[in-house]
Amino acid sequence: MEEVRFIDLFAGIGGIRRGLEKQGFTCVFSSEWDEECAKTYEANFGEKPAGDITKIDEKTIPDHEILAGGFPCQAFSAAGKQKGFDDTRGTLFFDILRIAKEKKPKILFLENVKNLIYHNGRQTLKIIIKHLEELGYKVTYQVLNAKDYGVAQSRERIIIIASKDKPFDFGKIKPKNPNVKIKDILEKENSEMKFLSPEEYTILDKSLWKEQKTGMIFVGYRNKPIRKKGARPNTEHLSRVHKQCNRIYSSDGTHPTISSTEIAGRFHIYHNGKVRKLTINECFRLMGFPDSYKKISSNGERYRQIGNSVAIPMIEAVAEEIKNQLF
Repeated sequence: MEEVRFIDLFAGIGGIRRGLEKQGFTCVFSSEWDEECAKTYEANFGEKPAGDITKIDEKTIPDHEILAGGFPCQAFSAAGKQKGFDDTRGTLFFDILRIAKEKKPKILFLENVKNLIYHNGRQTLKIIIKHLEELGYKVTYQVLNAKDYGVAQSRERIIIIASKDKPFDFGKIKPKNPNVKIKDILEKENSEMKFLSPEEYTILDKSLWKEQKTGMIFVGYRNKPIRKKGARPNTEHLSRVHKQCNRIYSSDGTHPTISSTEIAGRFHIYHNGKVRKLTINECFRLMGFPDSYKKISSNGERYRQIGNSVAIPMIEAVAEEIKNQLF
């Protein structure tokens, strides 16, 4: 294969770049506006990304065959206000379009939250596809789950592939090592681990433990105060469970989607009869980052960065098929 160049937009801490590079593609340009993310990116790749993409002249960007980017998803996320293209972060998609119009890459490799499909009565995705087709691209998309590609996390994301040549066939992407469990990626006990005392949580009777389609096994909850305000009659006791950060999951299953909003930590896991949060190294492992990856920010910032990142093995699986089908 001849050299295939790509640009890494909305680069974060480099998850998409790492997945593409593992398939032999070469990064020739990166952009990330967040200074803390840019520092982590530079520490690991030896180059500081260019800043705010809205202020970069598309003519100055190097030629490339693949434009890659997980464009900001807060505007479409079910966890956000879902303003979509009314949100300035949503309009960053149009910066992708202006670069693609000028540089004419062979492929656009875009990643976003699953909720993009349903946003605004499915109109937002239709608009995205329409604009890409107007630039001469054949567009296909698929929701993939990171748990099917060797990470112990249920993390569904939409992947959009726009190709100048032939449509990309997602059906040829095969799951790889899909049965990894939380217990498989845990560190040995150390001083960084924060365990809850037994009076701080309740574990359900084992007969109630059921593995969900996502691979997660909900086993209990933290004994936080019951919230009565806004609760329906006779459901007040469920408030502990309804709040995501109070839930406890078995290490024999997969982990829920890591969020960028839980900067104080993650969901609690039940492992070897004890309950604790994941360490920062374990969170990075849930995204497929190696332990050698340099983590130079504060702990809260690290949790935010990894929550905004991508599952590297899933990106690599798509990149492998891009190489097979389109190069």
